[in-house]
Amino acid sequence: MSTIAAISTAPGVGGIGIIRLSGEKAFNIIEKIFIPKNKNKEIKGYTFKYGNIINPKTNEVLDEVLVSYFIKPHSYTMENMCEINSHGGNIVMQNILEVCLENGAELAEPGEFTKRAFLNGRIDLSQAESIIDIINSKTKKESKASLKQLEGFLSKKIKSIRKEIMDVMVDIEADIDYPEYDIEEITENKVDNMLKAVEKELINLKNTFDNGKIIKDGIKVAIVGKPNAGKSSLLNALLKEERAIVSKYKGTTRDSIEELMNIDGIPIKIIDTAGIREASDEIEKIGIKRSKEIADNADLLIAIFDISANIDEEDMEIIDLIRDKKSIIVLNKIDLIEENINIDSRISDLNKKIIKISALTQDGIEKISKTIVEMFKINEINIDDEIIVTNTRHKNLINKALNSTENAQISLENKMPMDIVAIEIKNILEDLGEITGEDVSENIINEIFAKFCLGK
Repeated sequence: MSTIAAISTAPGVGGIGIIRLSGEKAFNIIEKIFIPKNKNKEIKGYTFKYGNIINPKTNEVLDEVLVSYFIKPHSYTMENMCEINSHGGNIVMQNILEVCLENGAELAEPGEFTKRAFLNGRIDLSQAESIIDIINSKTKKESKASLKQLEGFLSKKIKSIRKEIMDVMVDIEADIDYPEYDIEEITENKVDNMLKAVEKELINLKNTFDNGKIIKDGIKVAIVGKPNAGKSSLLNALLKEERAIVSKYKGTTRDSIEELMNIDGIPIKIIDTAGIREASDEIEKIGIKRSKEIADNADLLIAIFDISANIDEEDMEIIDLIRDKKSIIVLNKIDLIEENINIDSRISDLNKKIIKISALTQDGIEKISKTIVEMFKINEINIDDEIIVTNTRHKNLINKALNSTENAQISLENKMPMDIVAIEIKNILEDLGEITGEDVSENIINEIFAKFCLGK
């Protein structure tokens, strides 16, 4: 394979920039463009050398740097690697990258360093995918779950299940190849026991995805209500900052506002929507339409009502909107009510969790976060003691493997020939092999690594 190079640090100004090289010619290229202060030319792995990067055509010094050396196979890619630690800044890093390319390197594709780590056998495909998840992590829990996958927890489980299947496949092949030995009944019992055990393990993995999706994608929460019910004030109160404009005039919010907050290590996307009502203004109509679309796709709705006013037709539209959806009802403006708060039966009859608040005084705001934790059982998500599937591709392949498991069991129950049963069992192996990359097409590999950034 060619020797590749790329800038591995994010664009912009920083204290340090890193240009990474990997491949057979990495050390030769460095020798052409790097003048170390120590003239000793011996290369040792896991060491740094201090000196200058030059343009060998002009002998112009481009930057004062540190160069780290990694000798194959003890490197990220299992190839010879160098990392040039330069001063941060787009121009400096680009100049260094250009002399690398002029002296024998090729520009790396997105994710190509990690792709080489996979192709050279240092990591499997599920571990490679966890790297991009670590980079994109929004919370500590998501980072921790991704790190466990990088350490191979999921891979070991998948390989363990595949070994269970392979151990029985030996007997199946013997039964198919040597029918005269009359071992079919023994084989059927082994296959049946194996399929039941595999099905149980796959179901357990599949069931972790609900929590995995929450850890990775978070919870999408839409605040809905009529104009001036206090949606924007509630958003500001939850975020503890003045993010949305608050006005006494109706229809101030004409488009959705999205912000992220963190509740017990889970990312919560809070969306303040336009007030829902009959509107004549075309722009407001578009905002209201978008509000309803957001409400349809949200994991949770926070329906806010002005408790200081009577329920009207606009409120009834909100009541109809949340009737069959996972929702929290928030009764706002309790600071304007002097007597005991009477809840309208049209709200109480919905059998939703009801929280009384004042977005102005912050009274009751903390109860909303606690209720979200309870509704999604966030405090029960334990990353330390279990494997959690967070990747949709993995979940889909586990579902495919489960379908093949069920088909194999049905074939077995219907006394189908063992070679027919074996076809479904091989499908299970292939589906699980796609997770770790043992059985996966080049197109899928390319699609996965295309999601990576340059230099990783």
